Amino acid sequence: MSRLPLTIASWDYDRVRPLLDGRVKVEGCDVNYLTMPVEECFERAYFHGEFEVAEIGFSPFLIALSRGPTPYVALPIFLSRMFRHSAVYVRADRGIESPADLAGKTIGVPEYQMSAVMWFRGYLQDEFGIKAADINWVQAGLENPGRRDKFPLNLPEGFPLVARNDVTLSQLLADGAIDGVMSARAPSCLIDGHPKVRRLFPDYRAVEQAYFRKTGIFPIMHALGIRRDIHEKHPWLGASLYKAYLQAKRIADADLVEVTALKIGLPWVSAEYEATQALMGADFWSYGLNDANRRTLAAMARYSYEQGLATRLIDVDEMFANGISETRV
Repeated sequence: MSRLPLTIASWDYDRVRPLLDGRVKVEGCDVNYLTMPVEECFERAYFHGEFEVAEIGFSPFLIALSRGPTPYVALPIFLSRMFRHSAVYVRADRGIESPADLAGKTIGVPEYQMSAVMWFRGYLQDEFGIKAADINWVQAGLENPGRRDKFPLNLPEGFPLVARNDVTLSQLLADGAIDGVMSARAPSCLIDGHPKVRRLFPDYRAVEQAYFRKTGIFPIMHALGIRRDIHEKHPWLGASLYKAYLQAKRIADADLVEVTALKIGLPWVSAEYEATQALMGADFWSYGLNDANRRTLAAMARYSYEQGLATRLIDVDEMFANGISETRV
């Protein structure tokens, strides 16, 4: 029987490199693995359907799922997870000393729908009572003008969001035309040392650790998706991918604790790994639908609905291809 030719696209994470270099195989498949920045991957996957399997932004996925069949069927393989307190950049001359001071301010975002921004808006509402409509939003490209939504927005009439295609968020922030930016990438004006641009949380690590202690949530940004036509034609593929990605992540995890000769180029990587496990548990970056991931996904679904993204509240059990989490490795 011939093997299924399969093109997979994602960013070049440590947890996928065993698939890239052939140490881990996908059962029944001949894989052509393409690595690219996530923005390019999302654009080509959502708008052009170029890849049989691709990394997908989970916030746009939930938006699509709330409205009907999705272009990609999601697997509980969470390629990107990240606390996003570090992703907020503000003017130092606007009296913004805490998240509570963001109410009434004008904040730029590359996409209103993006996972990083959705997570921080949820934090603002849960911890400070600031709703999405309490902030004036400007959507624009971070460093290049123009960026389009993957799905139509579902915001109420009069919602304070303006799209700009003539300027970048970094320039608006540097010029003082907006009060802050929420972005997965740091704006160049911060990197270049603009004297009036800083992070909202200079010690974001401590703030993020405190957030985890309180909530038990490790935010999910991206998952892996199988293009719907491929999933329907080859229903076995999801289990093969889940097993392969879990094996690859285990190899990456082992590299973090190798002390004979460090495989990761940080002198105290083992100490950091041990400290993270002490706070978050042994399998802190887990795949599948364990209790911790269900808590995180349920919060994400609630935020998406409350913020006018998803058109209905989605249950965790309808998010993923059936039976994948029960696959044994």
